Amino acid sequence: MLIRYKLTSAPNAERRTPNAPPDHELRITSCEGFTLLELIIVMFLATLILGLTTLVFSNTLPSARFEATGRELSATIRYMKSLAQNKGEDQALTIDLDTRQYGIAGRHMKTIPAGISIKVSDPVSGEILKGKYTMFFHAFGGVEGGTVILQYRKKTLYIQTDPVVGSVMVQQ
Repeated sequence: MLIRYKLTSAPNAERRTPNAPPDHELRITSCEGFTLLELIIVMFLATLILGLTTLVFSNTLPSARFEATGRELSATIRYMKSLAQNKGEDQALTIDLDTRQYGIAGRHMKTIPAGISIKVSDPVSGEILKGKYTMFFHAFGGVEGGTVILQYRKKTLYIQTDPVVGSVMVQQ
């Protein structure tokens, strides 16, 4: 319940009754407001909704990491193709399946997050699950390498390279 104080004055002193308040007296008037029960219910619902949205967003975080890893790996492959063509010399991309890292030999290696499995399907050697795998990018645009397969729970991402022109295709 809200309480407001109002400063009032009697318009005419002659009209005053014996029990009337004096001039310039503070009077208490009541206004409508929210009850304590209504405020508690609203706060409970707001807390419940906030808790549920936190759970929803925390479950989408690993899926976003999976998609980001796929984008980074495919971008690195595209970069290697461009680097080989621009420099006019062959380049190599190394994927270490044991340590779960990939990158240009002798430079910074990027790590694949935990929970995401990686394997390579090579056209000559078949499926490779362990060891180091190297993709070679030629100056004329060709690629020697297979399909990189990333998996997270029920999602699978295929990063394929065209051996002739070196284009990169990403499929789910």
